[in-house]
Amino acid sequence: MTDPRRIYHLNSVGTQPGCVIYWMQREQRAIDNWALLYSQERALAMHQPLVVIFCLVPGFPGATIRQYDFMIKGLAITSRKLGKFNIPFCLLHGLPRDVVPGFAEQMQAGLIVTDFNPLRLPMEWKSKVADRISIPFHEVDAHNILPCRHISDKLEYAAFTLRKKVEQQLPAFLNEFPSLVKHPDFPVFHELIGPDWTEVMNSLQVDRDVPAADWLMPGESDASVALFDFIKERLDTYDIVRNFPNRKGQSDLSPYLHFGHLSAQRIAIEIQKSTGNPASKQAFMEELIVRRELADNFCLHNPDYDNFNGFQPWARATLNKHRDDPREYQYTVAQFEQAITHDDLWNAAQREMVVTGKMHGYMRMYWAKKILEWTRSPEEAMAIAIYLNDKFELDGRDPNGYAGIAWAIGGTHDRPWGERSIFGMIRYMNYQGCKRKFDINKYIHNNPKS
Repeated sequence: MTDPRRIYHLNSVGTQPGCVIYWMQREQRAIDNWALLYSQERALAMHQPLVVIFCLVPGFPGATIRQYDFMIKGLAITSRKLGKFNIPFCLLHGLPRDVVPGFAEQMQAGLIVTDFNPLRLPMEWKSKVADRISIPFHEVDAHNILPCRHISDKLEYAAFTLRKKVEQQLPAFLNEFPSLVKHPDFPVFHELIGPDWTEVMNSLQVDRDVPAADWLMPGESDASVALFDFIKERLDTYDIVRNFPNRKGQSDLSPYLHFGHLSAQRIAIEIQKSTGNPASKQAFMEELIVRRELADNFCLHNPDYDNFNGFQPWARATLNKHRDDPREYQYTVAQFEQAITHDDLWNAAQREMVVTGKMHGYMRMYWAKKILEWTRSPEEAMAIAIYLNDKFELDGRDPNGYAGIAWAIGGTHDRPWGERSIFGMIRYMNYQGCKRKFDINKYIHNNPKS
């Protein structure tokens, strides 16, 4: 049974008869999905049909075929998996406020269940749908191991403040999932026709100049294969190797987590069960749970998570103090995008992201901090870093991305460091520091050039 602490009521309407609709958003999978499991629990308890919908916004602002290709292919796989459980999948086209209420009325629904997502646009979507329906509307946090709304009702200052809460409550939430069961057959739903996925892909109104990624395959099954490959091949050395850009030490699971093809709770369960190096397991769990869930907390409780006003007071003060410091180099967004700065290491990191849809985590920090150093203001730096990240990263538009950029440029979840020009007391990184850490010439040479 789904833990009630995962469930949040988006309106105050009481129980009503009718089918259950699971509006899938962030958790694009059939297995290990608390929101889907809760939807089926409610449907079975009321002897009602269950239908899963996904609302496709064909022209999502700034989206590219890179992200859409991965998402659509994953949804096609999930829809087939749902069919094996006798659960129909419907793809709706348009803004949620325009199509979800009408579909619910057409199906004579008695309950809508959806995913937790702390970002501004999905929150607005849910709010507008809630205003247009007269049936219960519940949100289930299937993304976080410890539900974001439950674990903290305030903006956490740093990782150490959230870590204490995680350590106290993790055992209560880190348990095995129940199984999705084959749903009873409801003939009235036989008329629901699944999507023509080729037609869906062709209808997308997105930037097709940023090509699809070809270094990993989307979908639940490939996500599971990637997880067990990581556990077998790289987990044992993760605590050391993950921070070296020239070595394959990271998990590469971020896109699967972002699109919901893989549950963080499943990852944690399998990591715990493994017989790997304890230090590596601890390092990975820190990033998977504390750091990742800290990002959701940041976006939920800070309405300015993507701009200067969201920085902590000390960070705004120090950046304001150094706002007029001279910049040796200044670049436009086009120069950044084309990787034509004076810094060959930064250019290599940018090209890695443009070509593959992925940038090594250590290089992401250096990349963002140099954008602060080479732009006119922290506001401009934030805007450019977010634009580039969301356009090229396969896992763009994610709380991890916004929190990471805010950390690099605005000291979010960090502390004041020694004062210097432009950065003030924001933590500094430089070319020579990277050179001491790893073979930057090898990284530059091995990085894709086009």
